[in-house]
Amino acid sequence: QVQLVESGGGLVQAGGSLRLSCAASETGFSINTMGWYRQAPGKQRELVATITRAGSINYADSVKGRITISRDNAKNTVYLQMSSLKPEDAAVYYCTAVSVAGNNYWGQGTQVTVSS
Repeated sequence: QVQLVESGGGLVQAGGSLRLSCAASETGFSINTMGWYRQAPGKQRELVATITRAGSINYADSVKGRITISRDNAKNTVYLQMSSLKPEDAAVYYCTAVSVAGNNYWGQGTQVTVSS
């Protein structure tokens, strides 16, 4: 079982920056893709960004130019650097990971609140 632990969420002013981190536990499973989804109240969970172990990145159109995803393979950690935050970015952000075997894992979520 892979455990994902997110950190870095909190309250930020609109226009501010925040960096989220997600660390995956060591379980003997190799992690391929890691990424971030978010879910605002009353809305579907949506993809924010993903990154493969090889470094292939996929961003949602809504965050391109404002968000950078990166990872440290040695630490099994993925980061989400966010800037120019908008109230619309407020959501619970969930870390996700997919092993090379195709197993999917989710973190518990971290709250990002953006004040006007």
